[in-house]
Amino acid sequence: MRIDKCWLCSSNIYPGHGIVFVRNDSKIFRFCRSKCHKHFKAKHNPRKLKWTKAARRLAGKEMVTDNSVEMERRRNAPVRYDRNMYITAIKTIQKAERVEELRKILMRRQRRRALIAKKRTLAEKELETHSHILEVPNDLLDRREKDGEDVVMESKTKRVTRHMKVSQPKEIVRVRKSIKKSRRSDDAMDIG
Repeated sequence: MRIDKCWLCSSNIYPGHGIVFVRNDSKIFRFCRSKCHKHFKAKHNPRKLKWTKAARRLAGKEMVTDNSVEMERRRNAPVRYDRNMYITAIKTIQKAERVEELRKILMRRQRRRALIAKKRTLAEKELETHSHILEVPNDLLDRREKDGEDVVMESKTKRVTRHMKVSQPKEIVRVRKSIKKSRRSDDAMDIG
């Protein structure tokens, strides 16, 4: 039983499935489904279709250097049965599958690390550009001290740099709410 690969998307084609197209120069193209066949007839480039294996490899989502591809290479010459050869072949296939799975896990982890680092730098840039929003105004703190409220902050202006939503101090939330109230009352006074 031979499992072929789709010419367009490189997925498996099992016996009795798929479409075969033979060109005038007797080149054989095998397709796993009508979707791939239609894209081939429309002369679409498999590297530009994001769902194909070729595009995924170009984008770095799948491994490019893969030993299993070499093992799956098409061999047309029939091999004479040899029990020892088959046993070693099965063992090497199992070992190659384990190694391939580990490599995939490592590749995913590296991609995830890169994404996290990129998101973190973007978040830090945004915090720096909008740091004035996170600072507590001095005049509001002075007003609160005059009113007799306890101010539990170390300095007059406290900046929140990381994990704003996760672990936001209650004092800053209270100060923000009072800032909004004071702004509303100031706006109401300006109108009247």
